[in-house]
Amino acid sequence: MSHLPPAADLNDDTRLERCQQRLGYQFQDSQLLEAALTHASGADHRLSSNERLEFLGDAILGLVVCEQLFTQFPDQLEGDLTKLKSVVVSRQTCAKISQALGLREFLVLGKGMTTNPAVPPSVLSDVLESLIAAIYLDGGMPPAREFVLAYFGPEIEAAAAGDSGGNYKSLLQQFAQREHGVTPTYHLLDEKGPDHSKCFKMSAQIGRERYAPAWGRSKKESEQRAAHNAICELRGDPVPYPSEATVEAPQAEPGGAG
Repeated sequence: MSHLPPAADLNDDTRLERCQQRLGYQFQDSQLLEAALTHASGADHRLSSNERLEFLGDAILGLVVCEQLFTQFPDQLEGDLTKLKSVVVSRQTCAKISQALGLREFLVLGKGMTTNPAVPPSVLSDVLESLIAAIYLDGGMPPAREFVLAYFGPEIEAAAAGDSGGNYKSLLQQFAQREHGVTPTYHLLDEKGPDHSKCFKMSAQIGRERYAPAWGRSKKESEQRAAHNAICELRGDPVPYPSEATVEAPQAEPGGAG
């Protein structure tokens, strides 16, 4: 778990440098990064906020995902590809990835929003699209495509597999590798129930830090839930799956925002 000071306590240069490390991309023009992180509530004028960048980033995200779907699934019809795209580029998915990256701590917000630690999912979704546009304007399509596929590629796989729970394991792996240079591991702590209806209790671990475990109806489900718990702990948010939840009827996946 990071013991660095919160971004709000840092000067702008340090804040932007930490954000670039988190993104895995170094900007040539740091003003583009600053603009992408500036919400309308924290801007002097709406034209200096990230709204225009969000408009462009939405189109770039859609293009990269559509191109990937077209290439990856040559036997899928147009209607099927459209359904996959709608899941992958949804506000819910964008907000989830934004939360996993911890972008909240780098945002420039107005006073009314800085006092509320729970930033609306729409704001988190918009800043991710703004950053995609900023990377595109700064370095062209190759780094923008690389960034999109790094985070949305696993979402394409999850959507194609019908995994509505989301790919939190991939998000946690991206975070752990960027922040700590290691890959998360998962540990089976307990299992209960008859063979035909077992429940499993798993926890995620990064380095020596082990995070809140979660129950699931399969090892795959419990690993996803444990990863979700870990992401929330790392962000300082309440965990969605209490470790002592009812084993016989594990909680349903929380509904997404947006």
